[in-house]
Amino acid sequence: MLEIYIDADGCPVKDEVYRVAQRYGLKVWVVANDWLRVPEDPLVTRTIVSQGLDRADDWIAQRIGRGDVAITTDVPLAARCVKQGARALAPNGRAFTADSIGSDLATRNLMTSLREAGEVRGGGRPFSKQDRARFLGALDGAIQAIKRTGA
Repeated sequence: MLEIYIDADGCPVKDEVYRVAQRYGLKVWVVANDWLRVPEDPLVTRTIVSQGLDRADDWIAQRIGRGDVAITTDVPLAARCVKQGARALAPNGRAFTADSIGSDLATRNLMTSLREAGEVRGGGRPFSKQDRARFLGALDGAIQAIKRTGA
């Protein structure tokens, strides 16, 4: 059964995931380092992992499989999920794919180095209504594709 895993700390589209998952009757795992409010729904499970670097990522990567969907901004986690045959989406609707993940990791590593060197300051642009709309379309499209192909 297709399941959705949310790397939930700071994820701006949790409510959208809950709505889409409810429409399709899908299990959602909300994985975070701290307690988060989730809907009272038997298909939504809150999982709190211990504090520490990448604990939520490790939990997701150990359980996600072919035909599942991960929602994350964490490029290394997305790479681990894609490697296991899952689909990975950023909250802005951008899909991480087997074809793009190498470039995504290289860009992430370059930007990390530039920030550490003080060459780049600040974060990305603010999350917008258009990002939310793109995400909803991408999640629905991913679920439809998995239902058609099984992966």
